[in-house]
Amino acid sequence: MPEQLTVVMAQLNLLVGDIQGNTDALLEQARRARREHGADIVVFPELTITGYPPEDLLLRPSLEIRTRRALQSILDADLDLCVIVGHPLHQDGRLYNALSVIKGCEVLAQYRKQCLPNYQVFDERRYFTPGAGPCVLDIKGVRVGFTICEDMWEDAPTQQVAAAGAELLININASPYHRDKPREREALLAERARSAGMPIVYINQVGGQDELVFDGSSLAVAATGEVKVRAPSFAPGLFPVPLRRTGQGLVIDADAGALARPDTTEEALYKALVLGVRDYVGKNRFKGVVLGLSGGIDSALTLAVAVDALGSDKVLAVMMPFTYTSQLSLDEAGAQAARLGVKYRVLPIEESYRSVVDTLSTEFAGLPMDVTEQNIQARCRGVLLMAISNKKGLLVLTTGNKSEVAVGYCTLYGDMAGGFDVLKDVPKTMVYRLCDWRNRQSDALDSPVIPPAVIARAPSAELAPGQVDQDSLPPYEELDAILELYVEQDCSAAEIIARGFAEPVVRRVLRLVDINEYKRRQSAIGVRLTHRGFGRDRRYPITSGWELGD
Repeated sequence: MPEQLTVVMAQLNLLVGDIQGNTDALLEQARRARREHGADIVVFPELTITGYPPEDLLLRPSLEIRTRRALQSILDADLDLCVIVGHPLHQDGRLYNALSVIKGCEVLAQYRKQCLPNYQVFDERRYFTPGAGPCVLDIKGVRVGFTICEDMWEDAPTQQVAAAGAELLININASPYHRDKPREREALLAERARSAGMPIVYINQVGGQDELVFDGSSLAVAATGEVKVRAPSFAPGLFPVPLRRTGQGLVIDADAGALARPDTTEEALYKALVLGVRDYVGKNRFKGVVLGLSGGIDSALTLAVAVDALGSDKVLAVMMPFTYTSQLSLDEAGAQAARLGVKYRVLPIEESYRSVVDTLSTEFAGLPMDVTEQNIQARCRGVLLMAISNKKGLLVLTTGNKSEVAVGYCTLYGDMAGGFDVLKDVPKTMVYRLCDWRNRQSDALDSPVIPPAVIARAPSAELAPGQVDQDSLPPYEELDAILELYVEQDCSAAEIIARGFAEPVVRRVLRLVDINEYKRRQSAIGVRLTHRGFGRDRRYPITSGWELGD
């Protein structure tokens, strides 16, 4: 073989369903990889052509026609390098999640994904037939094997490739982000590389797709398990992996500059939120966003994320004060809006609220005031935000965090009204950590992005005199710990109580989670950040006779 083989990882942000646009992007980046990096092989993510996950678009009758047309356009381009492209493959009445190796005008090989995930956010068995057997191809004197995403998480496909004589394994992915996922991937790849005795090039896509966010973080791992190339997280680009043959076999000949610094937990979560908002707004062609800025910490963090994602010119913040809105809330909301340079409006809801209550006076006669009147306040605000959305073509960002959404501490058709909940999978305790992280960034050191007074104050919905969240909920540290055990780890009430939590508190929290499924089913989607968010990977019945216990 030549002294060096250059593989380029093309970490792309694709749009599901945009087959022509995705193919055009592939061709452009393939030419760049050859021109700028001297690529012998350029590798694109899983299902490059359709984007991931295409869901029931895979059932459309025209999918096969459009996919074949896209592959033909790659062949017609007659590229002077090997292109590894993921795509659906229709064959003998079956549909496969496949990749093709294309060089010039020829398809050199095809591989069909063997391990089809059907858990959490994945349901590939709904669409695809599993493939069988390895694919190993000689490229410039190097025996290169190929697998797709989940094939890496099970041992057999890697061992098949090794047994077939591969010297290098290329694995293409559409692996969504959740907290600590990059670390999990690196540990897995190190284990697989050592077991197979060969380097592994792992390419992942980047970008937001509805509630999923793909972080990229593509990797090249040596046969020893050492990470030699790490692409930046949450950013598209081309990342070369130079390989050369030595007396010890094929090695990755990259310098230290090829290793992007791993993100801290808070940094990765914040980047995921920013990318999720940017792509949801951009890919769905909204002109910008509008949100209610209450003077509380959740809306303050949501505003910061929105500005970082879209720029201040595409963000409208609306303060909607009522009798119980504190002067602190008014002052700090206005100060943050000015600090971030967003458009800012103050729309009092007193008259709207009185009008609704007066209209209902006969219906409510003789009944005491209760949470109903609090919900009317929230719904008046929801009406105003949705009206602005309709009139100006702006997406309403809701501001509820995971802790609130879990226990139903939110108003259906009120503060839940909107199109995208930025913090839907961010527990309240993490909200504070993200605010602290954002305020420690260089641009915020002299003038904090989230006002310190907002962080320091006791959380409150300000729907009643002197109201604070802890009047209705356990302390957030305790609440979040219980929710993680129940929602993310599927622990029973008995198991959680055995961890040292008070039984009455546990039973109350778990009951709130269960009875508020109907709210969550109607809530806006939001960025998935944890192992189990409220969305694609947690599906519980609304109507249920299930009782808490062991």
